Amino acid sequence: MARLSWAAGVDLGGTKIRVIQVNTSGSIGEAITYLTDVGGGPEAIIREISAAIGELQNRIGSGPEAVGVGVAGQIEAESGIVTFAPNLKWENVPFCRDLKSILGVPVVVTNDVRAATWGEWLHGAGKNANHLLCIFVGTGIGGGIICDGKMLTGYNNTAGEIGHMTVDLDGPLCTCGNFGCAEAFAGGWALAKRACMLVGKNQERGTILLSKALGDPEKITGRHVTEAAAEGDPIAIQILNEGIAALAAATANLINAFSPEKVIFGGGVIEGSPGLLDPLCQLIRLRALDAACKGVKIERAKLHNDAGAIGAGALAIKTFLK
Repeated sequence: MARLSWAAGVDLGGTKIRVIQVNTSGSIGEAITYLTDVGGGPEAIIREISAAIGELQNRIGSGPEAVGVGVAGQIEAESGIVTFAPNLKWENVPFCRDLKSILGVPVVVTNDVRAATWGEWLHGAGKNANHLLCIFVGTGIGGGIICDGKMLTGYNNTAGEIGHMTVDLDGPLCTCGNFGCAEAFAGGWALAKRACMLVGKNQERGTILLSKALGDPEKITGRHVTEAAAEGDPIAIQILNEGIAALAAATANLINAFSPEKVIFGGGVIEGSPGLLDPLCQLIRLRALDAACKGVKIERAKLHNDAGAIGAGALAIKTFLK
């Protein structure tokens, strides 16, 4: 019997580590989730990843030939150094080198959203597309851009920072320090911040929002906003509509600039609001050039929370095994 050839795809976040078997044949196999020991530092997290891969190896009967990791942070392309990962409290951590030393197999490290783009491109809604735009709307907004069958990385390995496109010169302050970013309108943190402010001023218009936060405006989350909007809360609807308009403007700009054949939306805010995609599509098509938007398909992501791990594994296969 031939030895199974596979790579381990790892989605490393601030709360959990998701590891998935990605086979060189293109199929997806076993998966496992560990909680992230942020307090233990990089050494503890490397031990957790090693343990998770070891557990998968016991299930499968063979070990991975390569490992790919998607990290929620900024990555130095050549070295795999994690220069900044706020959720992990890391700065300038030689993560790729140290993980490779423990595992004894080739390791590639990329940004988590770019890993999710790899996943949707090779195994999800973007399969077989040579011109693809992936946008993930969660706490923040990030994405990936495929042009002529190649992932754009950029000079500083920062291509895909879609959330920090300016859509309003006089807009609210973003976490990046700029004003009027798309993320400052449509990111989960921005939805929550705006809701807290508006509910604090007029609790009668935000009764559903307030009830979801147990009466405390400070505890409103982005998920509360999408849920309350679906239930008819006026403030939540207003905030979500503002977010949709900002996201549509950013997407239209990207369609005009890169001319994708398909646009894929994913992330917690998108998945938490089933009715959001239709009005978003309508606004995108109103704003984008007719010539650039002609025939462009706009769809939801298919891989959901597994996109990052699957994409990281697929990247490892592409980098080392093909």
